[in-house]
Amino acid sequence: MIMKSRLIVAAAALLLLPGIAQSAEIRLLASGAVKDAYLELLPQFEKEAGHKVVAAWSSTTDIQKRVAAGEIADLVILGNRGAEELIKHGKLVAGTRAIFAKSGIYVAVRSGAPQPDISSVDALKKFNAKSVGYSEGASGTYLVSMFQKLGIYDQVRSKASIAKANEPVGEKVVRGEAEIGFHQLSELIPVKGIQIIGPLPAELQYVTVFSGAIHSEAKEPEAATTLIRFLTTPAVGTSITKHGLDPA
Repeated sequence: MIMKSRLIVAAAALLLLPGIAQSAEIRLLASGAVKDAYLELLPQFEKEAGHKVVAAWSSTTDIQKRVAAGEIADLVILGNRGAEELIKHGKLVAGTRAIFAKSGIYVAVRSGAPQPDISSVDALKKFNAKSVGYSEGASGTYLVSMFQKLGIYDQVRSKASIAKANEPVGEKVVRGEAEIGFHQLSELIPVKGIQIIGPLPAELQYVTVFSGAIHSEAKEPEAATTLIRFLTTPAVGTSITKHGLDPA
């Protein structure tokens, strides 16, 4: 009840801002890492702000490619490095950039399966899974470099089961395509049939910062700016945290 009241206050405050009285349809293109949190928050925004949000979810890598190739959305949210590149090339408006959430990489196995030791760098170097799952997105990009630094990339690559855009790594674990899976915590939590062992060792942990901005050719820039303000207000912090993310 307290959380709902805070969201109502936050969204209602947005109605006092100039230039947003008319209803608009906001196209959101965002990382799947924030999907479950935003599926909870967006209906509240729509109800109180009077705008409709049409959301599409994908990986950071895929979003960056699509926007670079000419796809237009009013608001684009992805891993920080991807956002920086799109701003650099004029696809996103630098002055509208905001940080929305942060997420670390966690490890999971199928429910009931033996749990490998991931408590240290040495332990992780010694794990001998038959197959390894990770994504093609921001976390997967980092993991490739991590495995290379650990000197085990050749071993992992021969066993890799790489999840494509909109495919949770956890589902590969459930289906038996990956004995062990590495993914953003927020993308592991919704998957039934897995057991989340814990995070990467602190020395190896990589926190992805999810940021975004208004597209330079956005059709509804003012309404999208209102959505940014809502999604970055402290009142949404509880929902963000509940879904395995850290607030901005």
